[in-house]
Amino acid sequence: MPKQEGQKSKLLTLLRILEQKTDEEHLLNVPQLVELLEQQDILAERKSIYSDIDTLRSLGYDIQLRRGRGGGYWLASRTFELSELKLLVDAVQASKVVSARTSSKLIHKLEALCSDYEGTQLQRQVYVDGRPKSDSHTLLYSIDALHSAINAGRMVRFRYKDGGTRTVSPWQLAWENGCYYLIAYQDEKEPAGIRNYRVDRMSSVTVLGDARRGKAEFRQFDLPAYLRKHFNMFGGPEYRVTLRCTADLESAMRDRFGKTPLFVPEEDGAYFHFDVPVCVSPQFYGWVCGFGGKVEVTAPAEVRQGLREIAKKLAEMHQ
Repeated sequence: MPKQEGQKSKLLTLLRILEQKTDEEHLLNVPQLVELLEQQDILAERKSIYSDIDTLRSLGYDIQLRRGRGGGYWLASRTFELSELKLLVDAVQASKVVSARTSSKLIHKLEALCSDYEGTQLQRQVYVDGRPKSDSHTLLYSIDALHSAINAGRMVRFRYKDGGTRTVSPWQLAWENGCYYLIAYQDEKEPAGIRNYRVDRMSSVTVLGDARRGKAEFRQFDLPAYLRKHFNMFGGPEYRVTLRCTADLESAMRDRFGKTPLFVPEEDGAYFHFDVPVCVSPQFYGWVCGFGGKVEVTAPAEVRQGLREIAKKLAEMHQ
């Protein structure tokens, strides 16, 4: 009988072989498993492989056997299905705020969750509108620090894109238009209130010992409503805006504003109108113009005037 070397690690090594070298299309029989173990300086008898596989099964691992010619064992169930890993890889690749280097590291780690053969299918390339990915290498550390501060109820200090330093009370993190945003209460300067900051434009995020503030402001805070009325997360004076749209834009308006607004169809059926709260900014005006005349701001007068002024300026620039 050969000396049973490395028996303490044999079970774990066998599991790793099954994880990395097998899937439904790639099976390993007992002699092949013995050979792969020997390549890692672990001697095993064929009979012991059956016992080891039974032990792994008893621990909850779904190891299946296909009998007959070309048959063998494979790990049938994993934490993530291949389709789920592809979806995660696409999300990482598509995110413009995750740097190329960080994307590569994350995808490499995701590859370890499937077989080597399936891992080659995770080398996918997904681009968003041709925009370059961020070169921020500290994003993951910033997000981790902000989560820690939110969970502990502490304030944070960070340097922002303009070179200035901010000290704020973090309450929530949001994902909007491909970017991470911190939703926080700030009272460093007037007016105090709820603000948002792009996380990929932060650096040197530090969790402070001071208890965060803004509890009263966030007691009734509705994040989905906040995101709907801030276009591209830009702020501005809030108005109750009435929008008149052509009938074919109903699904587009639902995608933007959700189920809450009451869409009122007009008599001819060609238009509908509704009221929504909007933080009016140049980004909101740009959104309205982007529909090429299919969306009209009918109220209030101040917002209509602002749209006229922007349209006049654009017309003068393009004469």
